[in-house]
Amino acid sequence: MNLFTDIHALVLKSLAEMQESGALPAGLDLSNVAVEPPRDAAHGDMATNAAMVLAKPAGFKPRDIAEALASRLIADPRVESADVAGPGFLNLRLDASMWSRLVTGILSDGADYGRTGLGQGRKVNVEYVSANPTGPLHVGHTRGAVFGDALASLLAYAGYDVTREYYINDGGAQVDVLARSVYLRYLEAHGEAVEFPDGTYPGEYLIDVGQALRDKVGEAYVGQGEEVWLDEVRSFATEAMMDLIRADLKLLGVEMDVFYSEKSLYGTGLIESAIESLRAKGLIYKGTLEPPKGKTPDDWEPREQTLFRSTDHGDDVDRPIMKSDGAWTYFAPDIAYHYDKVQRGYDQLIDVFGADHGGYVKRMKAAVSALSEGRVPLDIKLTQLVKLYKNGEPFKMSKRAGNFVTLSDVVDQVGADVTRFVMLTRKNDAPLDFDFDKVTEQSKDNPVFYVQYANARINSVLRKAAEQGITLTDTPDMTDEAEVAVAKKLAEWPRLVEIAAKGHEPHRIAFYLYDLASDFHALWNRGNDKPALRFLQDDDPAASAGKIALPRAVGVVICAGLGILGVTPVEEMR
Repeated sequence: MNLFTDIHALVLKSLAEMQESGALPAGLDLSNVAVEPPRDAAHGDMATNAAMVLAKPAGFKPRDIAEALASRLIADPRVESADVAGPGFLNLRLDASMWSRLVTGILSDGADYGRTGLGQGRKVNVEYVSANPTGPLHVGHTRGAVFGDALASLLAYAGYDVTREYYINDGGAQVDVLARSVYLRYLEAHGEAVEFPDGTYPGEYLIDVGQALRDKVGEAYVGQGEEVWLDEVRSFATEAMMDLIRADLKLLGVEMDVFYSEKSLYGTGLIESAIESLRAKGLIYKGTLEPPKGKTPDDWEPREQTLFRSTDHGDDVDRPIMKSDGAWTYFAPDIAYHYDKVQRGYDQLIDVFGADHGGYVKRMKAAVSALSEGRVPLDIKLTQLVKLYKNGEPFKMSKRAGNFVTLSDVVDQVGADVTRFVMLTRKNDAPLDFDFDKVTEQSKDNPVFYVQYANARINSVLRKAAEQGITLTDTPDMTDEAEVAVAKKLAEWPRLVEIAAKGHEPHRIAFYLYDLASDFHALWNRGNDKPALRFLQDDDPAASAGKIALPRAVGVVICAGLGILGVTPVEEMR
C-alpha cells in the first residue's frame, strides 16, 4: 500500500478527465505533477503542485486550475478536503479512515511494505571500498564500505538488480612496495634485524605474513635479489592482504558479489581493446597538453602524448593514456575496467570513492560516456573524512596498522551495528565526527539507541501481549492525534524509499528512522498521562489488540529500514 502513489494516481486521473471535458487543453505534459507532504503539517496531509506546473502550458491561472481540480478530488471518498493555498498549491486532507486502512495494509504487506518496482529489474553495478591490497581497512574505508553496502541494499529494495563489486588495485607500484615490506618481515622471521625504509609498510599486520612466507618457502629467498623473489612474494602478499580485507569486511557484515583484479587487465588485451574502442570513435590522438595550473614555462616541459579526447564528454582537459616510454598511465586500466563493466551489460554504474579522489570524477564519467555512447550513466559518490573521538580526545592510531585506525579497531569498540548506523547519520559528502562515547550512550541524542529503543519497546509490548493471551488484530484502534501522527509518518515510507533510491542517498533512511522513532516515543510518553493511549489496556484484551496494531506497523517499517542499513534490529535493551 502506498498512499502517496494512490493519491497521485487520483490527481492524474482527475486531470485527464478535465482534459477530456475541455476544462484543460489536451496533450498537457503531466510528468512534473507531484503529490508530497505539505511544508507545514497543519495545512493538511498531502499537497499537489498540479496547478502551478500546468498553468503556463495550459494558458490558465493557477488558482482556476486548482479550484477545478479540488472539486473533482473531494468527490473521492478518500479525500476529506482540498483547499487552494497561495498562488495555486492544493492542500489535501484525507478521510480519517485512511490512516486505519494504512496500518491494516502495512500489517498485511509485512516486510514488502515500502518495496517498489522503481528499478524495474535494471542492472546496477555498485563498486565500493576498492582499497589498495596493502594492509587492513582503515576508518575511511569503513565509511565507504557502509555507504556502498547500504546503497546497494537500498537499490535492491527499490527493485534494481544489484551487483556489489570490489576492484582490487593490484596492478600498480604499491604492490611491489608491499612485496618488499613482506620480504623484510620474512627476513625478520629468520632472525635477521631489519629496518623499514621510508615508503615501506612497517605495520605489525605484516609480521604474520612474513612468518607464513617463511613457512612456505623456508630459506629459499634469504640473501636473494628481487629478481628471484619479487613476483612470487607480490602474489603471496596480495593474496594474504585480500584475505585480511575480506575478514575486515565480514566484521562489518559486507559481502561482495565480485572481486575484480586490476592485474587481470594487463597482458590480456583488455586495455588495448578498450582504447581501440575509443580510437574507433575518433577520441584517441597524439597531442600536447597545456601546462597544469600553477606551472610556469620554466618548470613545464611540453611533450607529445597519446591522449583521450575526454573534453568531448564533459571533462575539463583531455587526459593522457600512455606515458612517453610506451607504458600505460594509471587512467588506461581504469578505462578498461569500466569498459568491461559496460560490456557486462549493466544499465547503470555507481562508484564510491574517498574524497581524495574528487579529481577522478569528470574523467571517469567522460570515459564511460564515450565507451557506452551515452547509454550507461556513471554516478560517482564521494565519501568525506571521518574524525574519531574518545574521552573528548582524538582516537589514537593503531599500533598494529602502523599509522591509522583500522576498521576492526572501530568495530571492536562499538560493534558492527552501531558502526554502520552512525556512518549513515551524515550525507556521504559531509565530514563525520564519530565519538565513541556519544554513539554508545542511551539518550535521544544517540540516533542508534533511539531507533533501537523504539523497536525494543514494540517487542516488549508484543511479549507482554503474548503472556496475557491477547489475540492480535490488523484493525487498529486510533483516536488520538498522536496516533494519527505516527500513521502519517508510516505513510511516507514508500515515498522516502523511492526518493532515497533515485538520489543514491541511503542516509535518508537513517534520518527517517530517527524521525519515526521520535514520533513513536512521543506517543508512548503521551500514554503516561493519558491511559487510553496505552498499548496494553488493563483487563480489556480487545482494546489492547486494537492499540497494538499501530506499534506493530511501526516495527515492520523500522525492521525494513534497519535491514537496508545492514543493522540488526534489537528486540530487548539491556
